[in-house]
Amino acid sequence: MNLLNELIDEYPHAISMAAGRPYEEFFDIRLIHDYLDAYCDHLRHDRKLDEAGVTRTLFQYGTTKGVIAGLIARNLAEDESIDAAPESVVVTVGAQEAMFLVLRALRADERDVLLAPAPAYVGLTGAALLTDTPVRPVRSTENGIDPDDLVLQLKRAGEQGKRVRACYVTPDFANPTGTSMDLPARHRLLDVAEAYGILLLEDNAYGLFGTERLPTLKSLDRSRSVVYLGSFAKTGMPGARVGYAIADQRMPDGGLLADHLSKLKGMLTVNTSPIAQAVIAGKLLRNDYSLIKANAREIAVYQCNLRHTLDALARRLGTCPEVSWNTPTGGFFITVTVPFTADDGLLEHAARDHGVLFTPMHHFYGGKGGFNQLRLSVSLLTPELIEEGVTRLAALITARLP
Repeated sequence: MNLLNELIDEYPHAISMAAGRPYEEFFDIRLIHDYLDAYCDHLRHDRKLDEAGVTRTLFQYGTTKGVIAGLIARNLAEDESIDAAPESVVVTVGAQEAMFLVLRALRADERDVLLAPAPAYVGLTGAALLTDTPVRPVRSTENGIDPDDLVLQLKRAGEQGKRVRACYVTPDFANPTGTSMDLPARHRLLDVAEAYGILLLEDNAYGLFGTERLPTLKSLDRSRSVVYLGSFAKTGMPGARVGYAIADQRMPDGGLLADHLSKLKGMLTVNTSPIAQAVIAGKLLRNDYSLIKANAREIAVYQCNLRHTLDALARRLGTCPEVSWNTPTGGFFITVTVPFTADDGLLEHAARDHGVLFTPMHHFYGGKGGFNQLRLSVSLLTPELIEEGVTRLAALITARLP
């Protein structure tokens, strides 16, 4: 990210197909006030708070688990058919904090390891690094994480005296690859988790943005094998920095995993900003608790941008057999494979001489692979900028072909 930011500053006219940020044209500062008003009305009329109580809710620290857990539970029931008790919800400072808290809670000693697909979201591997949790790779295919390879890695870890506490997975439009799991693979993954007694850490930042919406692992889970990691960064407001974890697993002391996460959070960030939570809550309230409804325009934009990018790649690079790319049906990202090294040096060359930015995929492999792949993000641009960006990218790629 530091390198990308430096290149953006140095080459301001370069078209960035790197940033996985939400579309900005629908941002409206008046909505912040509208959402705050909606939440305050909710406190007055639904929660029956007096004006002092409303003021205190926004101005004071608030409970460590969060002040909008019940509203998040209603949203999950509405959009994802997830039955989450409010007490199982921990509202966090973005999904990033949720990842850190879960990994910190699971890490007991040096035997504990985490499994994750290769490549994996760098926020997850960063949280693992901060909690001294080794991450072992599981093969990822065009159908997402491979459940059969997961079994192999579980057996291998056991033979080596390691204890796999969890496996991180993004079943829908994963960052960075854009891949998704079909329904049989989801059921198979849940079966493996139950059989081997591990948790699945389900990250679902992009699930709303597809042509077809499959059930989440959490909605299919019948053995409490899934800790659900949610984020409002893409569907609510990235600047609010509000995420959450659904951790309804029973602990040996009789409490929930959510209670343990709350204790850790109390020592880390104390609580998540009640004002930020209120903004997200207001958006939920204004849209009948549905983020699908709230994001109707954004979903249409992302679908259009995805189709436009895939079409532009086919027009500009379709005659180059050495170059390939996957075809996600939703989300923000496309993976392009080239027959040469696509590293940070090429990125700088692309910005300077071709006016286009991408994300080298080797960063998502921890520097151990992906050197001939790059990630394109389609979320932030207009169709016109996508067309020009792919044109510039194609010029860069074709200049490197034999």
